[in-house]
Amino acid sequence: MNALRHVTFAAGIALAPVDAGGAEPAGWQALADERAVIRIADAIDRAVDAQDWTLARSYFADRVTADFSSLSGQPAANIPSDDLIGAWAGNLKGSKTSLHLRTNHQVALEADAATVRSNGYAWNRMEGNGDPLWEVWGTYEHHLTRSAAGWKVDGFTFRMTHERGNPWVKATPGQ
Repeated sequence: MNALRHVTFAAGIALAPVDAGGAEPAGWQALADERAVIRIADAIDRAVDAQDWTLARSYFADRVTADFSSLSGQPAANIPSDDLIGAWAGNLKGSKTSLHLRTNHQVALEADAATVRSNGYAWNRMEGNGDPLWEVWGTYEHHLTRSAAGWKVDGFTFRMTHERGNPWVKATPGQ
């Protein structure tokens, strides 16, 4: 079974697309780290959409530098991760649902630090005041640090490029 895993992993590497920028990870550990940090960025979205706040919190270090200034108008701040998750939980609950999608990941690894850049799309849906949908497009940047507990997000930036829909859905917490 172990040999099958190695063959499968090697086949996956051989079939993986080459980064047009030429910045390929070197070695098995780099490939495993790259996959791990992409998995965390994607898993945050799934946890948020499932409103599983304990799981979402598990991907973060104790503090995070959060920058949603293009979306909220508030400046970036280094805050307890519990506060970030608490804000998300206060907004996305009950009658308000969300869907987050992410693609085109680019990873930069440097020792025990990683940056994942990706394109993103999200919508929030809530009935009660006209059009029930608000959508946003933009880019995400996750900064992660490796600790004894594994990779943890300690920096999270979203840069909005476009939005449409009902601003009431964006601004009103679910019930």
